[in-house]
Amino acid sequence: MVPERFRGTRLDPGHRGVATLAALGLAAVLVAVVLVLRDRPVAQSVPVPVAHAVTPTSQAKSASPGPAAGHTGASGAPKTPDTAPVPELVISVIGLVPRGGLLHLPAGSRVADALTAAGGTGPEADLSGLNLAQRLQDGDQIVIGPPGPTPTKPGSTTVAAGGHAPPKPGTPHSPAARVNLNTASESELDALPGIGPVTARAILTWRTAHGAFTDAAQLTEIDGIGPAKFARLRDLVSV
Repeated sequence: MVPERFRGTRLDPGHRGVATLAALGLAAVLVAVVLVLRDRPVAQSVPVPVAHAVTPTSQAKSASPGPAAGHTGASGAPKTPDTAPVPELVISVIGLVPRGGLLHLPAGSRVADALTAAGGTGPEADLSGLNLAQRLQDGDQIVIGPPGPTPTKPGSTTVAAGGHAPPKPGTPHSPAARVNLNTASESELDALPGIGPVTARAILTWRTAHGAFTDAAQLTEIDGIGPAKFARLRDLVSV
């Protein structure tokens, strides 16, 4: 309550009082600002972590075990994988070669490699029946001989493993190897020197017409077989 005596009294600070009050107010504001700034927390910068780029190569290296992982023996030492033995071919080379016989060649060898291992061939050898680029199999035989009696019968050949070796070049046919004119097929007759498909069919026609051959000399009755050709066939056929 305001005392009775001060009721209706007006306070007039005057110009000096107003200036003093303004100065005090400004000072209070400045003190408040200083106090606020002093107590304000200071923001500190936090370093941003650097992300390392991971390449597929580094991931593969970290994911895959080392050479010795999972392959160590009882002693912990790395175990060396077993080395597969290199396959070897055993080839027979006979005939006109310096070093004939059994040859041991690496897998994948060709006929030319076998001839080189056998010391090559002489000038008298006929290689027209050989495929020098042919790959060899274990157990194959290569026969090297002089030129055959006809261009279609070369002197050299390759016999596959398990096949029947031809007669050695230059040796006459034995009686057991002769072609029987009464039982031979067209292909067997065609295989005779100087006898082609046409003459082979003519022999079969003659045999059908006459029943059977009674003498090998009857071949001269067939067109295409004269005395000279029969002289070459005499020791190769039988009845």
